[in-house]
Amino acid sequence: MADIARLLFDSISTPIGVAQIVCDDRGNVRSFGWYDCEERWRRHIRAHYGDAPLVGHRDPFGVTSTIAAYMAGEVGIIDSLAVAFGGTPFQTKVWHALRTIPAGSTLSYGGLARQIGEAKAVRAVGLANGANPVALIVPCHRVIGSDGSLTGYGGGLERKRWLLAHEARHAGTGLFAREASA
Repeated sequence: MADIARLLFDSISTPIGVAQIVCDDRGNVRSFGWYDCEERWRRHIRAHYGDAPLVGHRDPFGVTSTIAAYMAGEVGIIDSLAVAFGGTPFQTKVWHALRTIPAGSTLSYGGLARQIGEAKAVRAVGLANGANPVALIVPCHRVIGSDGSLTGYGGGLERKRWLLAHEARHAGTGLFAREASA
């Protein structure tokens, strides 16, 4: 369990719902999720950060403003945010790889498995992707089925569809226009 003095909490209203942001006191985003999925991210916080106090804080380290800029069309800006994970080494490996998928691009689960050097671990990659505690910033929504279909997203497929279309529009690509190289 991470040694965290306190966690800073904020929320932001977006075109696809209210999002919850949790940062540590060093500016690392520890959790990002949708308000209607609150129990999921609260379970993650308890499991990985124990009794660290969750303190309301407006725009901690500029993260809320950065999310607002992303929602306004600056889709690459989330790459500038610092994140820290509470997960297994394999999950962390997958989550780091997710951050290499550029806005406006997608990658299949198999492509992601190959990218991390674990070509046969497609299912494990899918499970790690689904356990991502920092949705959006660690862009698990950019992972799609090998046939190009939208598959699972903890925030719901409608949000995933919106995020991909939003990024494609603002990154200058067509929806599912290209798969990031694996």
